[in-house]
Amino acid sequence: MSAIETPSAELEPFLAQLSSAIAAKQLHKLVLSKYQGPQPLKQLQIRPVELKQQWQLSFTYKYQTNDVTRNFSPEQAIAEIKTLLGEQFYAANLFTAALEAQLSISKKGKVLYQQKRLTAPVAPQQDSSHNRQKQRYLTLERPFLQQLGVTDAQQQLIPAMSRKWKQINKFIEIFSGAVQDTGLSKQKQLHVADFGSGKAYLTFAMHDYLTGTLGLDAKVTGVELRQNLVDLCNETAAKLGLNGIDFEQGDVKHFKARGINVMIALHACDIATDYAIHMGIATGADIIMCSPCCHKQIRPQMKMPAVLAPMLVHGIHLGQEAEMVTDSLRALLLEASGYNTKVFEFVSLEHTSKNKMILATKSKQKYNRENLLKQVAEIKQFYGIEQHYLERLLNITDEIS
Repeated sequence: MSAIETPSAELEPFLAQLSSAIAAKQLHKLVLSKYQGPQPLKQLQIRPVELKQQWQLSFTYKYQTNDVTRNFSPEQAIAEIKTLLGEQFYAANLFTAALEAQLSISKKGKVLYQQKRLTAPVAPQQDSSHNRQKQRYLTLERPFLQQLGVTDAQQQLIPAMSRKWKQINKFIEIFSGAVQDTGLSKQKQLHVADFGSGKAYLTFAMHDYLTGTLGLDAKVTGVELRQNLVDLCNETAAKLGLNGIDFEQGDVKHFKARGINVMIALHACDIATDYAIHMGIATGADIIMCSPCCHKQIRPQMKMPAVLAPMLVHGIHLGQEAEMVTDSLRALLLEASGYNTKVFEFVSLEHTSKNKMILATKSKQKYNRENLLKQVAEIKQFYGIEQHYLERLLNITDEIS
């Protein structure tokens, strides 16, 4: 593919903002995406790190099956980014202490740049006794946070990890509520499976919360496709001397469920989310937590109702509608399987800009399966949808049609 001609002058506002953030050491993260080149490269993540008492920028090149990391000085980093942007990567998301900015370059080389000032800039957690501090479900003194690079040797939050720290705490807040609501907090033993665990920030956090805060005999299994990350996380658990947490190579489509109480899948792409939900239902999980993305299965099936045609003729609106329909049907199918289901906004993950979560907890109330499946059928008929992948996995197509 030939390179897109991108006028360098149109990139200057973005590059100036980036250079300013780097110079002031206010950069939190930069993500370059929409790669167009010969390698199986998905995106490039750039974060500040301190190595040998020097402030540098760590470039993590995220390939299909592994990550490669290189470190640059600020000057080298800026030069490298200027070389890559508009030549290999055609989108960028910038996160600093003061703002968030997005840059995209069209196929014709047109540059779109927009930024949003943060009213309350993200800052490291302060040591205080205010109520906000009391609501933390984890503390910075936890050993796993230092081992994973969230805190430094003095157990202080590393500024570049402030977003990750916020994400971890928000997740544990939601997780804690679900554990309490389902009564799992009163069980002596339980098994959590985290699919697509990656570097396992949330996996270790769940283990710490269940075994440390609640004092349960919990088994936490991280399932990850990339063997190098499986090995890394098992080594981390061994260094920390943790019992009840381990990591296995695999994915949600092929993993054999073994008495799972909590099923987590936070960046399962497209129908992988349906496989995850199906596994949770099949194994009788009390809690199912998914953060879906890439809603491709429903969209090609959708036939635009005449009244919606003027709105859905725009591709972005059709994509949003397909996402809403896909996840609404998932929620109804979960409810028809005996779960109370919530769909809500969550802190976006580094793997995807999507920030939606589906949380399902086993219902203690009677539910009307026939009525719920009737609602599924009506939505399918309205949009001309032949089949949702989850209903196929649940083998209930005949009940719905």
